[in-house]
Amino acid sequence: MPYRWSETPAERTLTLWPHQSLTPRGFTWFIGLTAAMLSFPILAVLGSPVAWVLMAFFLIALWGIWQAIKTNQLHRSMHEALTLEPAAVRLAHVPAKGPPLEWEANPHWVTVHLREDGPVEKYLTLRGSGREVEVGRFLTPEEREALYGELSVALRT
Repeated sequence: MPYRWSETPAERTLTLWPHQSLTPRGFTWFIGLTAAMLSFPILAVLGSPVAWVLMAFFLIALWGIWQAIKTNQLHRSMHEALTLEPAAVRLAHVPAKGPPLEWEANPHWVTVHLREDGPVEKYLTLRGSGREVEVGRFLTPEEREALYGELSVALRT
């Protein structure tokens, strides 16, 4: 599951992050293998002017793949932190770009909801201080359902 609980004597913190299947080492391997496979057509026409045309398309394709994966890695840097303290519940959503979005409420009045009628399946929200905020928008429906149980227990204790 892409979340982790951590505890100190004063608070419990839940950190959530999106799935991250491509490691930096995997990125290196993927780019290297892609470059090797794209170079096979160039080897067939090596020494002719056609090789230069193919080389341009090869470099454009490799650059496009590189940029797409790097953009994906930037989006994966987003995360959420939910802090449960005796006096307050705080949620901070840190997007890939821009300032963090923060919410705070009294823990005695915070409720957890798992809605079926939300914009996504198993829409997980916290309600308190006159607002309803989404938790774990990047989790799968099954993970949101499991987290709902854990959050319900954590807020009761």
